[in-house]
Amino acid sequence: MNPEPQPSTEERGLSLLHLKDLDMLLETILRHARTITGADAGSIYLREGNALKIAYSQNETLEKNLPPGRKLIYEIFALPISAKSIAGYVALTREPLIIEDVYQLSPEAPYRFEATMDKVAGYRTVSTLTIPLLTPQRDLLGVLQLINAKDTAGRIRTFTRVDLEAVSELCLAASYSLQQARMMRQIILRMIRMAQMRDPHETGAHVNRVAAYAVELYEAWAISHSFPLQEVIHTRDILRMSAMLHDAGKVAVPDSILKKPGPLTSEERSVMETHTWRGGELFIDRASEFDQAAFEIALTHHERWDGTGYPGVLDPATGELRLETRRALAGEEIPLLGRIVAIADTYDALTCRRCYKEAWEEEKALEEIQRLAGTAFDPSLVETFLSIHPNIQQIRKRYPDPVREAS
Repeated sequence: MNPEPQPSTEERGLSLLHLKDLDMLLETILRHARTITGADAGSIYLREGNALKIAYSQNETLEKNLPPGRKLIYEIFALPISAKSIAGYVALTREPLIIEDVYQLSPEAPYRFEATMDKVAGYRTVSTLTIPLLTPQRDLLGVLQLINAKDTAGRIRTFTRVDLEAVSELCLAASYSLQQARMMRQIILRMIRMAQMRDPHETGAHVNRVAAYAVELYEAWAISHSFPLQEVIHTRDILRMSAMLHDAGKVAVPDSILKKPGPLTSEERSVMETHTWRGGELFIDRASEFDQAAFEIALTHHERWDGTGYPGVLDPATGELRLETRRALAGEEIPLLGRIVAIADTYDALTCRRCYKEAWEEEKALEEIQRLAGTAFDPSLVETFLSIHPNIQQIRKRYPDPVREAS
C-alpha cells in the first residue's frame, strides 16, 4: 500500500490562511515545521517588548508517555532578546542558526544552552534549527526553534540547509497570517478594554483564560467523541475568538450594577441578566461562522443543564433572537459551545480574586464544578474538564491577572 501523499510546503503555507486565531495559528505553524523536518520537538516564542515569551511547545517523545487526550505541560517563561541564549541570539541577529549538538558548543560562541529544562523533563536536546519569524519589513514577530531532527530510522540527525529552506518558506508564508491573526486578537482585546472601562472584571487575562479553557475542553471532548480532526481544528479556531466575547453585552448594563461591591437585588439581577441577549444583538447579522458562534455563546453561556438558567431569548425553532421568547433552554437544547463556555467562565470566576470575594482554593473550585454536573453543567463535559485539569492549570499560568487587579 502506498503511503498517503503529504502536503507540500506551499500547501501547508496556504492552509494557514484559513486560521484566524493567533494561538491556533502558532500551534499549527509549529506542527507543520516539525512535520517538514522530522523534528521530534520544538517551540515558538513571541516577541513582547525586549523579550521572547514562549507561546507553544511540542515534544513527540514526551507526549507519547501521556494519557490519551493529555497535552504536554511546559514551563511558561521569557528570555531577553540578547546574544546569551540561542533563541535570543537569533532574535537579535534576525538570522537563522543550525546547531549540530547544543552540548558541544564552541567556547567562542556568544550564546549558551540552558540544560535545566532537559534535566527537569528527562529529555536530551541535541540538534536545533532556530529561525526568526519576520514580517516582510523584517520586523521581529518571534522565533521558531526545532529540536532533534530524525532520519527514517528514528536516529537524531543534524538539520540541513534543505530543512532550513523548507521551514524558511513556511515561515515566509506564515508571516502574513501571523500579522492578520495578531491584528484580529488586538481588535478583540480593544473591545474587551472598552468593556473593562465599564466592568473592571472583564480583563484581557480573564477573557483569554476563559477562551483557552473552552478550547482545551472542546478539543478533549470532541476527540473522545470521535469528531473528525479537520472539524475539531476548524471549530477550535472559531471558538477561541468567539469565547473571548462571551460577556460583551455587559457594556449595556449600568455602572451602578456592574460595579456594585455587594449582592444585587432581584431587580438589579434581572438587569444584569440582559447582558446575554445584549451580547447576542452585537452578532445578530451572523455574516460568518465566527458571528454565529459568538451569538450562541453570548446568549447561552448562562443557561443551565436543568433548564433553570438565564431565560433564553433564542427561538429554538427559528434560531432568531426574539425578546418575547423567555423559555430557558435545557440539556442538549443549549448549543455545545455555550455549554462549554459556561464551565470555563464559572471555573475562572471561582478561582480568581474579585473585589467582592477571595479566590477559591483549587480543590474547592473543582469540587464545586463537579457538584454542579447534571444541574448547571453538561455531565459529560464536566467529566472531561476534570480529566484535563493539568492543562487548565497551565493556561492559568499563561494568562495571569494584572498586578493591579490582585492588589
